[in-house]
Amino acid sequence: MLTEWATDLRHAARALRRTPGFTVMAVLTLALAIGAVAGMFAVVDTVLLRPLPYAHADRLVYIGATAPGSDLPGEFGVSAEFYLQYREQSHLLEDVSIFNSFTSTLRAGDHVERIRMSQPTNSLYSTLGARPVLGRLPVAADESHVVVISHALWQTWFGGDSSIIGRSLEVSGAPRTVIGVMGPDFKFPNDGTLLWIAGEVRVEGLRTGQFGTPLVARMAPGATLEAVANELTTLARRLPERFGGTPAYARLISQHRAVVRPLLDEMLGTASRPLWVLLGAVGIVLLIACANVTNLFMVRAEGRHRDLAVRRAIGATRGQLVWLQMAEALVVALVASGIAVALAALTLPVFLRAAPGRIPRLDEVHLNGATLLAALGAVLLATLTCGAIPALRASAPDLLRLREGGRGATGRRHWARDGLVVAQTALTLVLLIGSGLLVRSFRALRYVDPGYDTRDIFTFQFAPEQPRLTDGPTWARFHLDFMDRLRALPGVTSVGVVENVPLNESTPTARFRTEEMRDAEGTLLDFDFTAGDYFRTMGIRVLAGRPFETDEEVTKPGSAIISRSAANLLWPGRDPVGRRLQRQDQAAWMTVVGVVEDVKQRDFREPGQALVYYPLTGPTPDAWAITTPAYVVKTARAETIGPEIRALIREVAPEAPMYRVFTLAGLAADSMVQLSFTMLTLGVVSALALILGAVGLYGVLSYVVAERTREIGVRLALGATAEQVRRMVVTQGARVVGVGVAIGLVVAVASTRALGSLLFGVAAFDAATFVAMSLSLVAVGLLASYLPARRASNVDPIESLRSD
Repeated sequence: MLTEWATDLRHAARALRRTPGFTVMAVLTLALAIGAVAGMFAVVDTVLLRPLPYAHADRLVYIGATAPGSDLPGEFGVSAEFYLQYREQSHLLEDVSIFNSFTSTLRAGDHVERIRMSQPTNSLYSTLGARPVLGRLPVAADESHVVVISHALWQTWFGGDSSIIGRSLEVSGAPRTVIGVMGPDFKFPNDGTLLWIAGEVRVEGLRTGQFGTPLVARMAPGATLEAVANELTTLARRLPERFGGTPAYARLISQHRAVVRPLLDEMLGTASRPLWVLLGAVGIVLLIACANVTNLFMVRAEGRHRDLAVRRAIGATRGQLVWLQMAEALVVALVASGIAVALAALTLPVFLRAAPGRIPRLDEVHLNGATLLAALGAVLLATLTCGAIPALRASAPDLLRLREGGRGATGRRHWARDGLVVAQTALTLVLLIGSGLLVRSFRALRYVDPGYDTRDIFTFQFAPEQPRLTDGPTWARFHLDFMDRLRALPGVTSVGVVENVPLNESTPTARFRTEEMRDAEGTLLDFDFTAGDYFRTMGIRVLAGRPFETDEEVTKPGSAIISRSAANLLWPGRDPVGRRLQRQDQAAWMTVVGVVEDVKQRDFREPGQALVYYPLTGPTPDAWAITTPAYVVKTARAETIGPEIRALIREVAPEAPMYRVFTLAGLAADSMVQLSFTMLTLGVVSALALILGAVGLYGVLSYVVAERTREIGVRLALGATAEQVRRMVVTQGARVVGVGVAIGLVVAVASTRALGSLLFGVAAFDAATFVAMSLSLVAVGLLASYLPARRASNVDPIESLRSD
């Protein structure tokens, strides 16, 4: 049996070599589609499907909170008392830990750098089931005096030296001892975390209601997400009874609902939807390619109809005829799969370089066994699709057609071939509409007014750690003096500082009340700290009042500037300048001296923030809340001024690293990178689908023209004009395309909802996009129909009749 199959495959290969045009077209069509599927599956498998590298990762969950009816955001982190309550009283959680992520300074000898680190509770390691490869894990007695470092930090900073255990490093300005090194797979809570400071939560001195802390937990075997969420919600109801708190806190707890979801989903964040969309898109391209190659095989089978009929007439079974066709399809698919894997290996690195860096585990993506299995699955699909349908049709040839001899066919309808072209057209239109919606979203984002100017602005931070910077005024004067030095650089127009740079950092939140509110709970607002010419540098309009003055920023704080939305919330319909407000957890009252335009702090998609700006040192001279403000420098040399600023920093604070170095234009581009990446990738896939669809339609109509050469010759001989012949062929193509477009529109209405949060400023059902993409596809279809129609109109009646 195997010998016979091998012989048949060799015969199939020889037959394909005799028709190189057909073979090359079929192989390349499948290779492009299978290569796209293999590469995209490699990304999805590594990023979305592979479990986290922790023990029983399917039981690891993220825990957050919602409070329907409150003024808190839709979802938020909990506070430390939740951790204590859950850890001590939950029956459905085996372990739980607080975690966070921040950047701070690490100093080891002369090497100093700002790195990403975390200070979780010590239970993090038992929760994740992680062990160090060197040393030990922290215990409660260590307090915050010890650290555990990542495998990457151990290798890059210390060359893998095992004597690192017990060594003292300066972390966040304090000496801490290295007690352990984690394995290369431990990258929590994100890929860039290099160091973990020991930490613990104690009941003594605990302040309730300090929301914003996420939790990670391990569910007990058999527990479900819903059951855990219900249990934690019930446990949270008891918090005021155990820990006390204000009436506002008790009211919020009564509204609290626990949020529990798989940890993998939380770590992936918004990265999963675009990847699933792109995998679905390349899957559609594979279907289009299969339909295209199936049509080619149908045309090939029609051309061999006489040969197949002769074989059947002399005794060949139907099964033998089916295998004859399937053998050729299998050879084509196998050759295409080899080329596809090579294409995936070449294009995957390009794809990964273009992908947003925020996608987790992207550096682990490579072609592996799972990818090869996906390619094999695509090969089997292609073989069955491309070979089975034509083979079954060709296995029952019409023996009566042997009488036709060499005569051409008349206008028989080929519903199967037309149906495949309809399917190709419909699927192509779905991809085109999705791509068009993303293009419109990207364009809408580019024209959003964020409340500031992103052009010609250089931003950076550095962390001076000098003994004389011991109080707010001294610290503030240091930064004000450094701003003067920056202003003296050639080409610098203005300079300001801010605690949280838009598009790079989020702002903290607190409750503020006015004198008119008396004992009311207050209004939830974001707040920030600023000084210098920040508003002018950023192009943030001052709508009323004035910016801060130098003495307000250093020795006489007590003033505040608020955004327009904050003014509308605190004093609707009234002039806020000269009025006072107070942060609920502070005694100091602030006088509003100015109102500025709202800004989009985190993302261009969000509404403008209701924001309170403090002067540099906070509400009072001894508040001194900031340690490393971000500088914003307005200059036409934003792309090149970095080295000069580094030289200035070495003069005033040689011990301080310069970090978070960006241009605001770069941050703006990064904020749209996920959308632009998805848009470009889906655009390339859609273009490939459009080309394949056009080629498929062209191939079908070309064959129809060749098949009907005698009929067309007769028509021309009887007086039909070339225009009438062209119209006949184009009409046939237009009819097929029209049906495909109609079906595609229906499918697109249902499928474009999958784009969901990727869209901005355009609805999933946008009539203009649907119409534009449909007309574009119709135009391409008419062009693909016209080329064979023109050839048909050039048929010589004498030659076509003589060929009989």
